[in-house]
Amino acid sequence: MNLAIGQEARTSRTFTAADVAAYRALSGDAGLAFGAADNAATVPGPLLSGLFSNLLGTQLPGPGTNWLKQSLRFPAVARVDEVVTAVVEITRLRPEKALVNLRTTCVTLAGTVVCEGEALVLVKDSSLGTQMVDKS
Repeated sequence: MNLAIGQEARTSRTFTAADVAAYRALSGDAGLAFGAADNAATVPGPLLSGLFSNLLGTQLPGPGTNWLKQSLRFPAVARVDEVVTAVVEITRLRPEKALVNLRTTCVTLAGTVVCEGEALVLVKDSSLGTQMVDKS
């Protein structure tokens, strides 16, 4: 696979109340960030960031990718039963260190950004046959 600046991958997901309840039971997260009234109606940030983990490990860069760092902001909340699309986009390639920087974004169908940030990954699995191409 050739990696290039501007290359992106995306996936969409609708989180249900059952997904949120399962997450809360597993993590012990009581969901108090937005108040008790919104506890079951909002999607926790770690569920949103899990979409990035999926994309990084399966699509871009793909299997063998090691997620080193992630910064996230949550400018709005994602609601249960709302379609959210996660996108990862390559912003910088450092082939000499096998590092890739990516912009990470989750947006609703209405265009509301509910999560945004940056990721740094290590792509060092020689079985990938990955080439980094700087097209800037």
